[in-house]
Amino acid sequence: MRSQLSRGFVGVLACVFAPVLLTGACFDSGGAQAGELPALPADIPSTAQRYVVMLVGGVAGEQASWTTPDGALHIFFEYNDRGRGPATTSVFHLDASGVPVAESVTGNNYLKTAVDENYTVTSGEAHWQNEYEHGTRTLTSPAMYVAMDPSPVETGLLAAAALHHGGHLALLPEGEAHVARVSDLVVESAGRKKHVVLYAISGLDYSPTYVWLDDQGAFFASVSDWLSVVPEAWQSALPSLRSARNAVVEARSAQLAHTLIHRPSGPVAITHVDLFDAPNAAIVHDQTVVFEGNRIRSVGPAGSAAIPPGAQIVDGRGKTLLPGLWDMHAHVSDNDGLLNLAAGVTTVRDLANDIDTLLARRRRIENLQEVGTRIVLAGVIDGPGPYHGPTKVLVSTDEQARAAVDNYKRLGYVQIKIYSSVPPAVVPAIIQEAHRLGMRVSGHIPAEMYADQCVELGYNEIQHANFLMLNFMRDVKDTNTRSRFVAVAQRGASLDLQSPAMQSFVQLLLAHHIDLDPTLDVFEDMYMQGPGAIPPAFQPVADRLPPQVRRELLSMGLAAPPGMQETYRRSFLNMLAMIGMMYRAGIPIEDGTDEMPGFSLYRELELDVKAGLPPNRVLQDATINAARIMSMDGELGSIAPGKLADLDLIAGDPVANISNVRNVVLTVKDGNLYDPAELDAALGIAPK
Repeated sequence: MRSQLSRGFVGVLACVFAPVLLTGACFDSGGAQAGELPALPADIPSTAQRYVVMLVGGVAGEQASWTTPDGALHIFFEYNDRGRGPATTSVFHLDASGVPVAESVTGNNYLKTAVDENYTVTSGEAHWQNEYEHGTRTLTSPAMYVAMDPSPVETGLLAAAALHHGGHLALLPEGEAHVARVSDLVVESAGRKKHVVLYAISGLDYSPTYVWLDDQGAFFASVSDWLSVVPEAWQSALPSLRSARNAVVEARSAQLAHTLIHRPSGPVAITHVDLFDAPNAAIVHDQTVVFEGNRIRSVGPAGSAAIPPGAQIVDGRGKTLLPGLWDMHAHVSDNDGLLNLAAGVTTVRDLANDIDTLLARRRRIENLQEVGTRIVLAGVIDGPGPYHGPTKVLVSTDEQARAAVDNYKRLGYVQIKIYSSVPPAVVPAIIQEAHRLGMRVSGHIPAEMYADQCVELGYNEIQHANFLMLNFMRDVKDTNTRSRFVAVAQRGASLDLQSPAMQSFVQLLLAHHIDLDPTLDVFEDMYMQGPGAIPPAFQPVADRLPPQVRRELLSMGLAAPPGMQETYRRSFLNMLAMIGMMYRAGIPIEDGTDEMPGFSLYRELELDVKAGLPPNRVLQDATINAARIMSMDGELGSIAPGKLADLDLIAGDPVANISNVRNVVLTVKDGNLYDPAELDAALGIAPK
């Protein structure tokens, strides 16, 4: 039932992986295969209904449900994702209409933090308490509490209860759910057939949440491109369930595209606007920019620029025109296009995703069947093992590594991202093959390796600032586990940025022309406040977000051991200082988020300024320098005649105050117009 926000935080890999279907290449996951399930805890009855949890097409865990003699419904839910993942037991007592009147959730959440969540209704008073919240509400009508750490079955309970109450149901602590039937399907398995119905639940996320119920209104399956839960006996039906669900999602996306993409019938002139000259990182005042089709036609002083007859006029007085912003660290999912374009982000570099899903999405965007950004393709490679990332592009030999790189190149990818469990012995083959094919190489620093080694082997860039700090913690070798977060949080504050070792490392980065993708917003969210507080990135917008999305923000902090929260804070501040020091030394800094699209890029730019980068240089990094890194500056990154019409109209001057970049009033991508207020409304985000 939770929104997809947490995917970006908990893994620092906001991947929306589905089964990877690599035509011409196949890579064994090395893990559990379809049909294999771990043993259930001994106290779960053998008669329990068993479900398989599928992550990227491989078995990752299980769910079991059973009812005890007192009528309580019990749900056990567990899966493994790189050594992380929840293990919870939920217990429900339902009223006659199927609305829970008592619920408890115990166990651990995705990051292995203890969970102890309770909800009860007594004499018309609802009471709830979890790790982040507690509250009381007098109920005047039926309402359902939304758990912070639910099992997928809870989504089915909500759908069934809402249907019993006319298709809508109040939510606690706040909000309302609306449920509608959107599709149905007859599934088959082992010679049996079953009719199931797909319902869309609005009110839990930016877009509907989907759940399959059987003809009795009971939970049957939860299916997405990321995580799926299906009955063990109906596991073979997963492809058809996913296909039917995705058809509904794509039809909705096409309808939104028809409504939200505004295609000018002729030229458009933005007049009397202050223009950000990205190559020179300077503001040029009182300009007029004309574009027609998807190309910029002319740029010049407002008084002398010729405006074509019949042009649509946009008054730019008091505003700044930027080239479209880039997010250099994305993992594109269903809502990302709307969130990004509302924020002025017109190009993203996708650093790990399901190949088929991503390529199909990019085609839909290009055909105006989905609202979305330009997508630059970077393909992930990992190695088999208990902590490998959620992808089946897994390699353990040089031959497999070269085949994976070759396949990505054949499919149009321009970069390879090495992930955390790639065997160190295979890293050189990946780099050599990618460079032979003219592809960039970046990534995490694999376990048992350090950043300086990867630089010397041929990395072009490094993702995530924590791996820079881990270079000086040589005893931390299991960096494909939570250690890569926790060790930096606990020890980063004491890292001496002026030490000879650090300065030597900086010179190594310079000598090898390394670009850095620090994703500072991720670590600010983890380290600065701990769980239970709205992260700084979202404080300016939290009150406008859908209620259940806003609640998720409370879970983004990393819980520090007693007495160590201040150390966590100082570790982030030292990380910020390190990035500033590296920038001043001449190392290029990219702007990527790896978190909630749009809003997180704003914060990344603000954090760059806090690190000591001048605002004009930050804007340059997020526009022309990003395009240069990806060898796309001939078409994108600056406002000049002949270039693609990707533009952002900003109220105010973001060079004077970088936070003004949050004030996007118009986004132009490929010559088409997008109204941020309309995009926000489609996402359920309240007006400014």
